[in-house]
Amino acid sequence: MSAPSSSPNRWWALVVLSLTQLVVVLDGTIVNIALPQAQIELGLSDSERQWVVTAYALAFGALLLLGGRIADYWGRKRTFLVGMVGFGAASVFGGLAQNGTELIAARGLQGLFAAMLAPAALALLTMTFTHGKDRNTAFAVFGTIAGAGAAVGLLLGGLLTEFADWRWCLLVNVFFVILGLVGGLLFLTESKADGNNRYDMWGAITVILGLGSLVYGFSLAEGGWGSLDTIGFIALGVVLLVLFVWIESRVAQPLLPLKVVANKVRGGAFLIQAVSGSVMIGATLYLTFHLQIVLGMAPFQSGLASLPLTLAIMVVAGIATNLLPVIGPRPMMIGGPLLVAIGLVYLSQITADGNYFTQVLPGLVIMGFGMGFVFVPLQNLALSGVAPHDAGAASATANSAMQIGGSIGLSIFTAIYAASAGSLEGLSGKPVLEAFASGYSAVFLAAAVGMVLASVIAIVLIRGTKSELLPQGDAPVMVHAG
Repeated sequence: MSAPSSSPNRWWALVVLSLTQLVVVLDGTIVNIALPQAQIELGLSDSERQWVVTAYALAFGALLLLGGRIADYWGRKRTFLVGMVGFGAASVFGGLAQNGTELIAARGLQGLFAAMLAPAALALLTMTFTHGKDRNTAFAVFGTIAGAGAAVGLLLGGLLTEFADWRWCLLVNVFFVILGLVGGLLFLTESKADGNNRYDMWGAITVILGLGSLVYGFSLAEGGWGSLDTIGFIALGVVLLVLFVWIESRVAQPLLPLKVVANKVRGGAFLIQAVSGSVMIGATLYLTFHLQIVLGMAPFQSGLASLPLTLAIMVVAGIATNLLPVIGPRPMMIGGPLLVAIGLVYLSQITADGNYFTQVLPGLVIMGFGMGFVFVPLQNLALSGVAPHDAGAASATANSAMQIGGSIGLSIFTAIYAASAGSLEGLSGKPVLEAFASGYSAVFLAAAVGMVLASVIAIVLIRGTKSELLPQGDAPVMVHAG
């Protein structure tokens, strides 16, 4: 059984689980700032550079459902500890990589073990904080860290790249892993699903291949949306995912019980999480490129320049946590994405000779305000009303939505960037910087459209009274994010 809500160790468990969430989320972006240096040292092509980011998010997202079921059936604490060890080993492999193939493979292995870690951590959190204000507080802290992790990764990546070496963006995980292992052994209590459980292997195969094919197809769109390869892989991905749904509706113990996503509120939360992931993983990568390549910032400067996004998320998280029982999650889920969209539209006005304080900073602050209002209620909505037996699967779906959204979003943004920037052949000096800025501007506009779509999803699907959407009833307390 899991530690009950009254256990004195539950707050230390929250610290350990939140640290884990921080690691798996920030690793989606920590290498972003290091990519220009890594590309030069390892001789990466632009396509390989993108796959350093995509390999992690794709492996993470595609394997999360299987990871969630492993956590449910094998034991959540055991899965957590094994995932920690594997994640640390993959990080060392990546930190010592000698070429692009090794680095991309290491990032994929990181994603594989993160797919064990993340659902185990969220399921342990769900089983540890079962109701009341403690649950609301725990989910608010966890959700805020999940939301801010991408921006924290940019700051830490800049610090390590400039004052140590880009390889430390991977090697630093060893310290987190040691803390996670010690904390996990001391403060986490084992739990797993009851009964005689079987793995849904056909479901696992179809969803992994389907998501992989879909993301790979979108990654090929940089060369043109009309190419046979692009259309073929995207179509194959869709067919495999339809087959996956068909399998899940017929097996006795599905990898993803369809009731988890059939609920309109949870389904809406998963969709919004996917769009938010595309912005936090994809758009922040192009923000990094603009800060370093166009504005000429050093890596640490670039990381500091992204910090207002994190700070704004953390400040708003406390406000949103207090507002949640007063106004309910629906207004936040509608208004938050619209604020993010406004910030992205502001960022889309960047120019080659622009200034950070006038063209970038206000947009980041507005984005952070919006993301704070999205992330606080999002995790709770995604797991609301889920049976304990399905906690790992629901947790995996929530994380998978963000990672796959980030993978597909990054691929789409790359194609939009390439189309807007045009050919750079023969350009140098200011003209090439103008082309870069034009491409980045198009990416931010596309991300803004996505966040407007997220608001529409909330209007249509996140419906119900405060008590229906927030069944715990007790008011959450202020979250102090530091």
